[in-house]
Amino acid sequence: MEAFLVATGIVSLAEMGDKTQLLALVLAARFRKPWPIVIGIFAATIVNHALAGAVGTFVTHWLGPVALRWILGVSFIAMAVWMLIPDKLDEDEGAARSHFGVFGTTVISFFLAEMGDKTQIATVMLAARFVNDYVWVVAGTTLGMMLANVPVVFFGERIMRRVPIKLVHGVSAAIFLGLGIIAILS
Repeated sequence: MEAFLVATGIVSLAEMGDKTQLLALVLAARFRKPWPIVIGIFAATIVNHALAGAVGTFVTHWLGPVALRWILGVSFIAMAVWMLIPDKLDEDEGAARSHFGVFGTTVISFFLAEMGDKTQIATVMLAARFVNDYVWVVAGTTLGMMLANVPVVFFGERIMRRVPIKLVHGVSAAIFLGLGIIAILS
């Protein structure tokens, strides 16, 4: 259960102000059909994070415990620094092909936008950290993505104006820094 709760919390915080959250806002404004967008976000996230979790689990079995501890620690600290750099939506990502329909456009856009994104990297690291809890990590990171993106799809700009993104990024950075230090020292 720890893996699930940690994964949910970290990813929901890391997703605040992230380019995929901005993509959810763009898709919601463009299509105005929230349910196909939400289902598309879920489908893209579950596949993307399942693959990322598999990579994390594989890396754990490939590396020795000392190397893994240092790589995880440094990776979490690097993620803390990355959290302090604001994300922006690339213009071509926002202009997704609409001939796939709302659901298809959302799945393709989200899957591609998640490649190499903070939340995908976090999923790899969490799966490596909680090696025996792969399913819980993927479930938690997916839930974290949904908790951060579904309200944006339904309530859009009203939420974005009220949430102090810099504060959320600061809290996220502190959590990642703490996890990095714990990973190195444990």
